[in-house]
Amino acid sequence: MNTSPFSALDLGLCRARIVLSIVALLSMYIDPTVGGFLGIDSYAFLTGFSYFLYSLAIYFAVRQGAIQRQRLWATVVLDITFATILARLTEDQTSPSFVLFLFAVIAVGCWSDLKGTIAATLICASMYLLAIAFGTRRLTNFHLMRAGYFAVAGYVTIFFGQQRSNFERRLHDLESAAERQNIARSLHDGYIQSLAGVNLRLESCRDMLMSQQAHEALTEITELQRHIDREYDEVRAYVRSLANIDPALSSATFHGFKTEVNFHAEFAARGLIVEQVLLIALEGLRNTRRHGRARRATIDIRHGKRTIQMIIEDDGVGFKASAAPPWTIASRVAEFGGRMTIDPERPFGAYLKIEMPDD
Repeated sequence: MNTSPFSALDLGLCRARIVLSIVALLSMYIDPTVGGFLGIDSYAFLTGFSYFLYSLAIYFAVRQGAIQRQRLWATVVLDITFATILARLTEDQTSPSFVLFLFAVIAVGCWSDLKGTIAATLICASMYLLAIAFGTRRLTNFHLMRAGYFAVAGYVTIFFGQQRSNFERRLHDLESAAERQNIARSLHDGYIQSLAGVNLRLESCRDMLMSQQAHEALTEITELQRHIDREYDEVRAYVRSLANIDPALSSATFHGFKTEVNFHAEFAARGLIVEQVLLIALEGLRNTRRHGRARRATIDIRHGKRTIQMIIEDDGVGFKASAAPPWTIASRVAEFGGRMTIDPERPFGAYLKIEMPDD
């Protein structure tokens, strides 16, 4: 199972590009000014079909996580390039190039900042005018106004994008405040009171020991240990509930399992990345002992090409085909832009491959 670094918005834009490429190709086919009705110029067809193939390739690359998110800027360049070529070949009142330019502006506004959207808007307007100016058609007021429409579309995209960002930030602050209040109330009314009770009982045990009541103190300590074990299980279940983890997994621990671990690490990175890698290795070791019931485990960390590669494998129960990846490890990997792969088809044991950026 792969953890994709892309959001649903990225995939949605890719799907929209595919639909747009099909619509653009059909519009040129039925446009009487481009090769005649139910006909199409060969160069225009080649450009439109290439845009369709490019849209499919980007969609599957993003879906499989084959490209980095930072490289999505390359799609902006290609979108504008295809729109410019179509403007050069088919520009008239019915040309689909205008829609392709608008899509490039809106796509940038969906995942970029204010400066990126403004830059994309200016580039689209400039490339459109250049395509007309160096083409066979004369640059008219109609073309100048259409370039102005790009600026209007860019402004509207920027405005609504900023409003959406402000709304999401405000909503996140309100949700965070409510969650912090609920957590604080739960800790105060439950676990803090329990700790206060533990402190009082420990004080009582100390008094018993000072009064030479060793048997009574031992009985109280035994009961106190059971109480702490119950509280530990409740706290663990509560923490996992905060992360939306199946509570059944929190009780599936196996104490006393002796696991022989072969640990090897040889890499260099920033201190923060090193800390996260070691915490991931620690959590992987704990999962192997507590959940995997493994006799032997291997943790290997090496420096790859601009990445830190970690492999965690054991001979335990392994992962089922429908099993979710370990949530603590997956969250750390996703937070730092890494990638994790598990092998559910392994006949026995667990296998995790993790790649973390080294900068």
